[in-house]
Amino acid sequence: MLNISMKGAELRTQKVLPRRRIEVLRGVSGWAAAAVLALGALHCAAAAAAPPPPDKPAVKAPLLQLGPGDSVSVQVYGQPDLSTTVYVGDDGTVSVPLAGNIQVAGLSPAQASSRIEAALKSGKILVDPHVTLTVTQTRSQRVSVLGQVGTPGRYAVESNTTIFDLLAQAGGITATGSDIIYIIRLDKDGHEVKYPVDLKGLASGNGTIHSISLQGGDSVFVPKAEQFSIYGEVTTPGRYRVEPGMTVIEAIAKAGGITLRGSQRRVEIKRKQANGNYSTVKAKLGDLIQPDDVVQVKESIF
Repeated sequence: MLNISMKGAELRTQKVLPRRRIEVLRGVSGWAAAAVLALGALHCAAAAAAPPPPDKPAVKAPLLQLGPGDSVSVQVYGQPDLSTTVYVGDDGTVSVPLAGNIQVAGLSPAQASSRIEAALKSGKILVDPHVTLTVTQTRSQRVSVLGQVGTPGRYAVESNTTIFDLLAQAGGITATGSDIIYIIRLDKDGHEVKYPVDLKGLASGNGTIHSISLQGGDSVFVPKAEQFSIYGEVTTPGRYRVEPGMTVIEAIAKAGGITLRGSQRRVEIKRKQANGNYSTVKAKLGDLIQPDDVVQVKESIF
């Protein structure tokens, strides 16, 4: 409801609490009162229909979090006596001259710098301190690399460490390693979650960057690549990696091609079924290869 008054040519409106009756508007023409009431009703309806403000986005944890064992350099601008290089203690604190022990575990370097500034200011040590905290050596942010790599183990990561950097530290992927690897991370409930990463897609620019951001406590697992076997009248029989979308003709090419005695019309695949038994089928050159297939190229009968 609206409270409307007219003074000269000035028209003022004020909101009042809704009530069951509308008072007669004095000194205002009927069409003017109707227009004001209509505009007020539209304004109230629009306000009622407006969606609630969106929730604030959840605060993400920093990619690089300080933790016990990290070596950090604390530089206080214009105050060399307060600058120091210290380790983050087992209790997650760093000791800053005059400010004492300050909790920094779980914070990013920028957040830790702000906390130290606040401590120096609240302790009336400095009026307007400017602090820069730099990680000189990280020991808390480590990732385990397991599976088909040259040197499995635990490796330190920083905020800009990529999955390729980490695999290089671990000696690279072996010849039997898969192009699809997994980042294993605990969710907020403590359950393990696996995030697949396609290294080939990532290298070609088709991968998703957000899925490979490394964090301390992660594990990277490189499984064995899916393989198939091929023998018979091919140049180089053996076991080979199954590439995405690989066909029979591509599998034969991988094995060096068919020999002079072989026939591309006499190719069979021995394939494992869901019940564990094997079945043998005649293959066409365009058929897809599946993991653990056994391909036989037979001798030509002519």
